Amino acid sequence: MENNCNCLNKIEKNACNLIQGLQAIQSHEGFVSKQSIAAAAKYFSVPEAEVEDLLSFYSQFRRSKPARFRVAVCDGTACHVKGGPMVLDWISAELRLKSGETDEKGLFSLETSVCLGCCNLAPAMSINGKVFGKLDHKTTVKILKDHRNSKQEHQ
Repeated sequence: MENNCNCLNKIEKNACNLIQGLQAIQSHEGFVSKQSIAAAAKYFSVPEAEVEDLLSFYSQFRRSKPARFRVAVCDGTACHVKGGPMVLDWISAELRLKSGETDEKGLFSLETSVCLGCCNLAPAMSINGKVFGKLDHKTTVKILKDHRNSKQEHQ
């Protein structure tokens, strides 16, 4: 919690800066923890419920520690039409996760993205921001297995 206070010290203690403060915390920690919520509420002199409201309203904020591999499946129009929902189903089956979940080992998290901005590669997904496109079942599963194996090699 002390580290959160340090990253907040650069921001004026005005309630209208709460979003900026939460962004700083997430940038520092990778997510916004319960302790960070309390620290932000105290720093900006707002109720914790107000901090919770902002966190639940804006999809940019994560409430749990992100996994090593953050998988985002595009559900923009082009990806949706070209099989994005199937890609999400394949990944869900392979990782045994639903969108919004992280596995117990903290290796993979799965989310749906409104658009990855690569419509010419539809259907697409990204892992930690690296885009993979023109996905079919075999390619999708191979990419996930390659990432899983690369983690095991580095342990």
